[in-house]
Amino acid sequence: MVRKILAVPAGLLAGGIGIFLIEALGHQLYPLPAGMNQNDMEGMKTYVTTAPFMALFFVIIAYAVGALVSGFVSTKVAADRSKLYALLCGLIFLVQSIYMMYSLPTPTWFWIAGILVWFIVLVGYRLAVNNIVKTD
Repeated sequence: MVRKILAVPAGLLAGGIGIFLIEALGHQLYPLPAGMNQNDMEGMKTYVTTAPFMALFFVIIAYAVGALVSGFVSTKVAADRSKLYALLCGLIFLVQSIYMMYSLPTPTWFWIAGILVWFIVLVGYRLAVNNIVKTD
């Protein structure tokens, strides 16, 4: 029972770390303009409209990694072959992503990819299920 309770928080934490690491790599390769504060929402709105494609695509890559990791970890922690935990992680991250896309003027392709990418939690789920030994 404890494993099932901890499955979603563990998946969210692991997915969040994955997102953070990939976005940090993206910021190293495509840094914000000098003097820009990423906490300045108005500045970020302006930047997003002129950002290089790959700077934005790194966010999608980060979401994909987060989805894969959260689906895998939540399923492994729960250890019961249920998709529920992976889907809950994906849903929570999806809502957060939609909020961010709504807050910033992201292009249409980003909206499409930013929503579809969260289905990768099911790939993480499948990878985890393939490694869970069922004991009866």
